[in-house]
Amino acid sequence: MTNYCPDGVPTVGPRPCRRAFDPVCHCGEPGEEAIQLGGAHRFDPDPAPTSLPVPVIKANSIRDLKNRVNIHDVVIRVVALKKAGGGRFKGLCPFHSEKTPSFNVSADKGFFKCFGCGKAGDTINFVMETEGLQFTEAVEAISQRFGFPLEYEEGSGGPSKETRSLRQEIFDIHDLAADYYRQAFLAANPHGEFIRHYWVSNRRFTAELAEDFKIGFAPPEDSGLAAAMLKRKFSEEGLRQCGLFFIRDGVIPTLGVMRPRFRGRLMIPIRDHQGRVVAFTARQLELTPKDDPSHEAKYVNSPETPIFTKSNLLFNLDRARSHAGEGHPFVLVEGQLDALRCWSVGLKTAIAPQGTSITEGQLALLRRYHAQVECFFDSDSAGQKAALRFLPLALKAGLEVRFLMLAGAEKLDPDLLFLEKGLAAYEEVKRGALGAMAFARQAFLPDPARASFNERMIAVRSMVEIALQAETQVAREDYLQQISLLLGVQPDAIRSEVAILEKRRSHAGREAPAPAPVAGPDAHTKGYEEHLLYICLHNEPILRELSMHLVHEWIDTANPSGQLLDRLLAEVQHNGWNGQESLEQLIESEEERALVASMLFQASGDEDWVKIANEGLRHLQKRFLEPRKQQIELEIASKGAIGDPTLPSLLKQRAEITRQLLNPPRLSLAS
Repeated sequence: MTNYCPDGVPTVGPRPCRRAFDPVCHCGEPGEEAIQLGGAHRFDPDPAPTSLPVPVIKANSIRDLKNRVNIHDVVIRVVALKKAGGGRFKGLCPFHSEKTPSFNVSADKGFFKCFGCGKAGDTINFVMETEGLQFTEAVEAISQRFGFPLEYEEGSGGPSKETRSLRQEIFDIHDLAADYYRQAFLAANPHGEFIRHYWVSNRRFTAELAEDFKIGFAPPEDSGLAAAMLKRKFSEEGLRQCGLFFIRDGVIPTLGVMRPRFRGRLMIPIRDHQGRVVAFTARQLELTPKDDPSHEAKYVNSPETPIFTKSNLLFNLDRARSHAGEGHPFVLVEGQLDALRCWSVGLKTAIAPQGTSITEGQLALLRRYHAQVECFFDSDSAGQKAALRFLPLALKAGLEVRFLMLAGAEKLDPDLLFLEKGLAAYEEVKRGALGAMAFARQAFLPDPARASFNERMIAVRSMVEIALQAETQVAREDYLQQISLLLGVQPDAIRSEVAILEKRRSHAGREAPAPAPVAGPDAHTKGYEEHLLYICLHNEPILRELSMHLVHEWIDTANPSGQLLDRLLAEVQHNGWNGQESLEQLIESEEERALVASMLFQASGDEDWVKIANEGLRHLQKRFLEPRKQQIELEIASKGAIGDPTLPSLLKQRAEITRQLLNPPRLSLAS
């Protein structure tokens, strides 16, 4: 488990002991200079030299960033949040699959916590986890998005290309490529005029839509993009893995070596759900060169890269997710241009996969934001097969799905339909929409009246297999009842088919049980250390008082709550208390981070916390002193003779322990 020092540098050794005030912290890369924190934090002396200083962000700059950037504004880019009261928000966890929201965000405290999988942390932790970034990279990413300038330690090098992650570099490469293609689309030359005419006259889209989505153009024969990349001095690894060029193995990327993957094509930027350009879809044109390896392909997508996995991405989800909600389902269309057409007429919830192959990952991502989806694929054979593949996956993901149909239409193309009729076409196809089982019946048994017995049984089995994919028993029963009604088959026959299919499933092995939830809402009641830690996190005056009254030896540090309580009180006693900033520095593991988040998300209520803290103090003192008193009494009993020289000392110790037990420490705060 990687831990971080207060300045954000990964530790490679033990944390400094704050109670003992150990001055050495074994962290950071050799050659770094320390960030002095009250004189009690420095790096090992005389390190081995390094050729490249590691950029170190000033601790106060990190603190100011977390204070200025609200965690809600960071999380909402990834998770659809709903108000839960008291400055809290809830949504579906981005770290594990769930149907009921257990992911909590406290805008006031700057923490997130999932009570399902246990993940927890602050703004920076969230970006690190969701984007696969290191600490410094995450801080820099947040600062860039929210326009917050960072300050670096003098001589540490600042943000340098050499220290950025490959992922971040490829993001930068794609940003540059998107700008380059966009400028080629707008260029005042024959190619620019051609592509703009194609966009407006052939595709019948507006120039405003092209600007909104940054539609671009890849020139047929051009080394300009490669030259721009080389000028920015991107790394060889970044240029090889970005997917925008063909580069032979073992050859250093140079202007003559870097062959553009996309030439003479309309360029559609593909963004992830956070709005970052991660790939491109390139549409064939008359200008596409004959020597293009993919010349015959109408559409060519970027290959998969460290930032692009097509099975985990849906086109336009970054925009559509903010428009989806109750009564406004997602509309799943086949291609990017279909989604653009929907957007252009005012249907803002349209999304598209990368090709017609729908994956569980895409639907799990979709489910985070809204559970209602309308499938609107072409009515040709390929489109209907894709819709049928989508259906069982959608039910398994817990989505409520309907299929948009146009009554009496043998061929239905969403792009052409919306182009001709505008947003009114959406209301028209909604009137002919089919539910999940009705669509399956039409696909498997289009003419029930003329179907043979064998055809009907094949349809029953196929539809039951789909129904059994539903996430809940209630949904499965409802779908099975619909099958009985739609096909005119007796419920007993349906149940028999279910039994056969479930028996087959049992041979393939059962699903592993879901992991038990960790650190639930009442976690703070599990022990005196945990109880006192909870009080300290919610009541600063009690925290300061406890630091003066609770003796270190009384605390059981065999569990995370005891360790953190001990560390917390020592910090207050020796270094003072700066609130959230001090707390973040003390957390040393994901387990502790989850524990703190669980406690912070629980309202402190109207309890008499001073009284409860005093009771905790008494119990900790008693737990520590009672065994000592019993040991002394055993020694007294073993002495026997009154004249034993050690007896007075033992009697005095027993009397002192008895006095302490009768007069436990009490906080001076008013109850």
